[in-house]
Amino acid sequence: MQFTKMNGLGNDFIVVYGEQALPDQVSQLAIETCNRYFGIGADGLVYILPSERADFKMRIINSDGTEAEQCGNAIRCVAKYVADNGYITADELTIETIGAGVQQVQLNRDNNIVQSVRVDMGTPILDGLHIPTTIDAKSVVNVPVEVAGHTFHFTAVSMGNPHCVIYVEDATTFDVQRWGPLLEQHPLFPRKINVEFATVQRRDFVDMRVWERGAGPTLACGTGACATLVASVLNDNTERKATISLAGGDLFIEWNEEDHHVYMTGPAEFVFTGQWVKANR
Repeated sequence: MQFTKMNGLGNDFIVVYGEQALPDQVSQLAIETCNRYFGIGADGLVYILPSERADFKMRIINSDGTEAEQCGNAIRCVAKYVADNGYITADELTIETIGAGVQQVQLNRDNNIVQSVRVDMGTPILDGLHIPTTIDAKSVVNVPVEVAGHTFHFTAVSMGNPHCVIYVEDATTFDVQRWGPLLEQHPLFPRKINVEFATVQRRDFVDMRVWERGAGPTLACGTGACATLVASVLNDNTERKATISLAGGDLFIEWNEEDHHVYMTGPAEFVFTGQWVKANR
């Protein structure tokens, strides 16, 4: 299997291009290749496939073998991959995802090399049952959740995949490893959930750390940054445009007041290319 290792703000992926469909036993393949000790090492395995609805289709298999509906950092990596390798020459393209449908992508180039990618992430889903949570409400804002004897307050948002955003005193030092998995698997979230821990520094700047469903703590989460901006607006913590600062770097997020779409701008990088040959152990 030929692959390219890429990352978006440290959220890293094994990117595969040229297949017509996902291979058999792709879940096990993701578990093996994403292993950081015995494999290539990554947060997820990403396939760039043909699409009947868009220029390309993206499928993401998490490091635990489950499939993610959407991934903001991965979609930027996919856009850079197809552009920098000459598979598309225009500065705009469309990428199909299984959770958020077809998404519009704009490339910002310098000397024909993509420097940053702006993605129309679509309209956030706020209805409690459709995120999904078990809460039947048009929006789920500042709702208490108890885990291990501690009560947090969360705001739930779907960006094609489910998120709960929790405000804490200092997101940069918060114990994500302890609380993330407990919240991810809480009964309030029937399909599990991505958990963002956020601290508002200014109305245009938020620190955020993330526990990703199926991957654990990662250096960045694009959909999580979008969900954090939406939650911050709903809680009147920020304006509709803000920088979301993650462990791996910053993303600029906008929630447009006219079309209600969320737009994400950030970088993507190549790391290396190689060939995966399963070793006999």
